[in-house]
Amino acid sequence: MRRARTWLPGLLLVTPSIILIGVFVYGMLGWNFRVAMTDQHDAVSEGRFVGLQNFIDIWDLPRWHLSVSHAIMFTLVFVLGAAALGWLLAFLMEKGIRGEGTFRAIYLFPMAISFVATGIVWRWLMNSGTGERAVGLNRLFDWIGLPQWQWFRDQDWGMAAMALPAIWQMSGYVMALFLAGFRGVPEELREAARVDGCTEWGVYRHVVLPLLRPVTLSALIILGHISLKVFDLIVAVSGKQIITDVPAVFMWVAVFDSNDPAKGATIASYIVLSVAIFVVPYLIWSVRKERRS
Repeated sequence: MRRARTWLPGLLLVTPSIILIGVFVYGMLGWNFRVAMTDQHDAVSEGRFVGLQNFIDIWDLPRWHLSVSHAIMFTLVFVLGAAALGWLLAFLMEKGIRGEGTFRAIYLFPMAISFVATGIVWRWLMNSGTGERAVGLNRLFDWIGLPQWQWFRDQDWGMAAMALPAIWQMSGYVMALFLAGFRGVPEELREAARVDGCTEWGVYRHVVLPLLRPVTLSALIILGHISLKVFDLIVAVSGKQIITDVPAVFMWVAVFDSNDPAKGATIASYIVLSVAIFVVPYLIWSVRKERRS
């Protein structure tokens, strides 16, 4: 009874959360994988078990290859862009500029906006109209003499342009992560490096940046899993167009427009697995780090 008193109250406290997560997260994931391994390609049939056949057949679809390539381009531009811009903002803020609290609030404010609202605003900013029909950024470019772009309607770089709203929204959050990391580096270590003859850049290169590796890894994991499952931003900016198709949009079309639950569940399973590639190694690394400490 004495031992039970130490762990039973905590167990009773978290039991409802464990049950809800087990049913509505992992239970639903299991149901999705079950549907993905059937031939339920309409809204009324039960579907028979076909194993991994749907996971293989989907690679024969040209639209799937296109959506995957779009997702890769979006992920690379978004992750690298948000990480670089967030690091730069944190670096500038770390120098102790005047009005730091105001600038920090301004940079963080976009994160409070939903991707849908961000997409609606940036759909106007990235309007592809040119000449007299130009609005948004194209009107600004025309005014200052720069060439006008097709933005997300461009065949080659449309997904890179689509990443700009996401970079604008998430770079402030990345800035907050890096700023906390900068402020967590002891000043004694910096002073010791300066005494040893390091320049200011050398202090950052040999002292600060190595200590920011956990923060950098966390930022990349967060940005990576956001980019792989992006849906609302794409639909808000361009709708369900092939030119900006990604796996999440393809999944929506397969389930609700084509009434093909098995195909939609297969795409969703691939999205879950791709996110797991980012998250699971990070969780393993975190657990091992905690055990070593």
